[in-house]
Amino acid sequence: MSQRYDIVIIGSGIGGLTCGYILAKHGYKVLIVEKNTRIGGCLQSFYRGGVLFDTGMHYVGSIEQGQTMYKFWNYLDVLPDIKLQKLDEEAYDVFRFKDREFHYAMGYDNFVEELSRQFPAERRAIESYIEKIKQISSESPLYSLTEIDGYKMIETDYVKTSVNEYMESLTDDKMLQSVLTGNLPLYAGVKNKTPLYVHSLINSSYIQNSYRVVGGGDSVTHSLANSIRKMGGEIIRNAEVVKINCNSEKATSVELKNGEVIEAKSFISSAHPSHTMSLLETSMIRKAYRDRVTSLENTISNFTVYINFKENSVKYMNRNFYYYDNDDVWQSWDCGAENWPKSYLYMHQVPQGGGEFAVGGLIIAYMKYEDVEQWSDTKVEKRGEEYKEFKRQKAEKLLEMLERDFPGIRANIKSYSTSTPLTYRDYTYTKEGSLYGVLRDKNFPLQTLVSQRTKVPNLFLTGQNINAHGVLGVTISAIITCAEYLGVNNIIREINNK
Repeated sequence: MSQRYDIVIIGSGIGGLTCGYILAKHGYKVLIVEKNTRIGGCLQSFYRGGVLFDTGMHYVGSIEQGQTMYKFWNYLDVLPDIKLQKLDEEAYDVFRFKDREFHYAMGYDNFVEELSRQFPAERRAIESYIEKIKQISSESPLYSLTEIDGYKMIETDYVKTSVNEYMESLTDDKMLQSVLTGNLPLYAGVKNKTPLYVHSLINSSYIQNSYRVVGGGDSVTHSLANSIRKMGGEIIRNAEVVKINCNSEKATSVELKNGEVIEAKSFISSAHPSHTMSLLETSMIRKAYRDRVTSLENTISNFTVYINFKENSVKYMNRNFYYYDNDDVWQSWDCGAENWPKSYLYMHQVPQGGGEFAVGGLIIAYMKYEDVEQWSDTKVEKRGEEYKEFKRQKAEKLLEMLERDFPGIRANIKSYSTSTPLTYRDYTYTKEGSLYGVLRDKNFPLQTLVSQRTKVPNLFLTGQNINAHGVLGVTISAIITCAEYLGVNNIIREINNK
C-alpha cells in the first residue's frame, strides 16, 4: 500500500506534534507516525493505581501572559485546553544539602531578595547572576522572539563557558555555587562540559514563574493532536518506522514494521539522531557524518518511584524538593551501586479534583544505563525476577531517604511502582533512556551541536536533540525545523501577532 503526503513526521513527542501543528496550519498535508500505543513521547502521562503520573514535563515556566512559553502555547492553541496551577511563589524549588535548606522564590526580584537573605554577603553576586541569565535569554532570538538574520541562536561565549566555570567566576562561596546550580537534574549537567546557556535559558524561564499542568502532559499532547486532525493532518499509532527509503537525490518514503510504505515529499524525524541514521541506507550519508552522530555522548538516565498515597493522608506539596548528600551538586550523577543515590528530586502530582491532599508523588534519581544493561535485550513486563528485585531494592533505598527527610511518609504510602532507564528507553524511544538526549559539551561546541538539516536534502530533524530540551527548548527546536519550510521570521511574526 502506498500513500502520498507533503510531510511525514516520525515520532509524536512534543517536537513532532508541534511541527505537525505549524505545518498543517500552513496547508501542508501532514502525517505523524508513532511507534507506541500512546502519543506524546516524553510528555506521555499514564495511570498507576488510579493516579495519573507524568513521564516528563513536571512543571513549566514563563507561562504568564506576554512571556515566551505563553506566546508559544497561545500560538499553538493549547491554552484553552489546559489548566495550570502556580507553584509556591516564595519557594517553588527547595534544596536541602544534608541539614541546610535553601529556596528559589518566583520572580527575578524575589529570587534576589530570598537568596540574599540566605547569603547576605553575596547579594551583588546573586544580582549579577540574574543579570546574566536575563541577558542570555534576551540575546537568544527564539527565546526573546525577535526577528533574526541567519540562524545564530546563541552567543559563542555562552556556548564555550561551562556552568561551573561561570559559577566559580561569580562567587567564591561554594555553597552559593551549588544552590544556584541546584536544579541540575532539569538538564543533567556535567561539570566542565555543560554550557552556560543550557542552564541560563532553563532557569530564566522558571524564575519568571513556574506552574504545574493539571491533568499532566497528556492535556498538551491531546490538544495539539486534536488541532492537527482538525486541520486535516493525520496521526497513526503502533506504526514503527524501520526504514527511510532514498533514491540518489532525496528521501522518498518510510517503511513501517508491518511492511506498509508511505511516500511523501519530505520527512521530519523527532527520533534520536543516531536512531534516524540507523534507518537510512544511502550514499548521501557519509561515514564520517554517521559516525559523528552515532558517537555523540548522551545525558544520563533516571530511576523513578511513582507513589500512590493513602486517601487524605499527605498534604499536597506545591513545590519541588531537591536533596543532595553533599555540598557539591556536580557529584550527584557519578555514583555506583554502592553509593547510589547521591541526590533525588521529589514532587507531587497536582490533584485533578483539587483539594489539600496529594494522591500521588514521584521520587526521581539519576541512574546510569550500565546499571540495567544486563537486561537490555528484554521487553517490558518480561525482564525476569532478578530485574524486579533490582527495582525493589532501588525503590526501598529512595523511600528510606524520603522517610528521613519527610518523617512518617512511609506509613501513608498505599503502593508504588517504578521505572528504570530501560522503561524510559522503551516508552520514549530515547537512546539508552537518556533524559535529555545529546549532551552539549562546551569543549566540543560544534561537534555536539546537532543541526536540523541532514545530508539528505528533504530529511530534517527536530526534538530535544536540536537546540535544547524541555517543553520550551523542544518547542523552539520545532520552530527551527519548520523554518526550513516557512522561514523563521515568518513564524516569529505569526507568534508575536497572535
